[in-house]
Amino acid sequence: MALETPLRMRPATVAIVGRPNVGKSALFNRLVGRRLAIVDDTPGVTRDRLYALAEWRGRIFSLVDTAGIDVAPNDNLDIARRTRAQAEIAAREADVVVFVVDAAEGLSPLDEDVVAIMRRTRHPVLLVANKAESERVKLEMPGEFARLGFGEPLAVSALHGEGTGDLLDAIVERLPAESTATDDKTELAIAIVGRPNVGKSSLVNALLGEERTIVADAPGTTRDAIDTLFQFHEHKIRLIDTAGMWRRQSHHGSLEYYSSLRALSAIARCDIAILVIDSMEGILEQDRRLAGIILEERKGLIIAGNKWDLARELGEFQQADLIEVIREQIPFAAFAPITFLSALTGRRLGSLMPAVMKVANNLDRRVITSQLNDVIRSAVYAHPAPAHHGKPLRIFYAAQVETHPPRFLLHCNDPDLVTMAYRRFLERTLRENFDFEGVPLTLEFRPRREENGDE
Repeated sequence: MALETPLRMRPATVAIVGRPNVGKSALFNRLVGRRLAIVDDTPGVTRDRLYALAEWRGRIFSLVDTAGIDVAPNDNLDIARRTRAQAEIAAREADVVVFVVDAAEGLSPLDEDVVAIMRRTRHPVLLVANKAESERVKLEMPGEFARLGFGEPLAVSALHGEGTGDLLDAIVERLPAESTATDDKTELAIAIVGRPNVGKSSLVNALLGEERTIVADAPGTTRDAIDTLFQFHEHKIRLIDTAGMWRRQSHHGSLEYYSSLRALSAIARCDIAILVIDSMEGILEQDRRLAGIILEERKGLIIAGNKWDLARELGEFQQADLIEVIREQIPFAAFAPITFLSALTGRRLGSLMPAVMKVANNLDRRVITSQLNDVIRSAVYAHPAPAHHGKPLRIFYAAQVETHPPRFLLHCNDPDLVTMAYRRFLERTLRENFDFEGVPLTLEFRPRREENGDE
């Protein structure tokens, strides 16, 4: 198995925190919609406002919005406790924290709650005063907020977009140096992710062959405490367990945000993500969201249907039926292998690690250039792309330029002629001819002049 791969860089995480109604979501949407180039060419992936993989001045980072933490009808938490909880998670899990206050309204007791938590963090904190549209507010604001201890606030207007470029510059300046996904290039990192109560902890224990204490009852458990090294045959495996992020739901409000930072961290550091679903329930919206994030981060993906013993006892459907439903619900991940098991009883547990090893090999698969061009040439000849205004797409040459995951560069006469449908056709062609099960593929098109073959 080829685990000697190039160094892989993990994106840093930037979290936006603050009390309600200071404009966190508006700021997030402004940064994403106007200033950041979203790194996403995966069809069918639905992104909500909680998360965006983004780029600014050559640095890619994950932007996380802490707004939208709604209180369930049976949730007795008050706003202050929810605000403190989200700030605590961000302070511990994010690499940079953007602390947003309301410049027009001024300081609030809820701001002070966030300040107390921010002062304990070891990560950079950027104080941002939103709603600073008027000159009067800009003049009065510095003195009031400077006493918080984070320096003079950056004045921005999410409504009008003022100051957001300076904010992005400040974020990038404070990002940590890019680091590799693992310190040991021969180590394979696997993240276990999924919704609450699908059996992630049970699966971790079953893989390790022992009961293990999950040090994650409270938010912010350090990520090193939930990494476990174990040996599978001759391979060193780092298991990144995200099970702890789901604990004590009643104490931390909505699960959406509290799971996001830890899931992002785990996915960013892994080579392969195992998305654990409940075989009794099938794919739900949060499963779709996690699958989308995994593929946006260009990681290997395996879907594990846990609790298969219970589903089998009911006898209402067969594995083939559930596989078909899963494929229909997450068509953008149709290449991911699906396995069913019971972490509790150990039934079919032996099917998981061979699937992991196969996906690991496929991540590092390199296609011989001559074979690649033969396949692309035959596909284009048999199914040419529709001409645009009479101009046909011509693909001259293809080469695989990266592995882990594979990236292909196709030289053509005009990249603008490549439709999303034709891009998907070419990806299907590669998958049909070469084994890339469980692996996202990147196809990039570069113009080349037809006359002399120069780029």
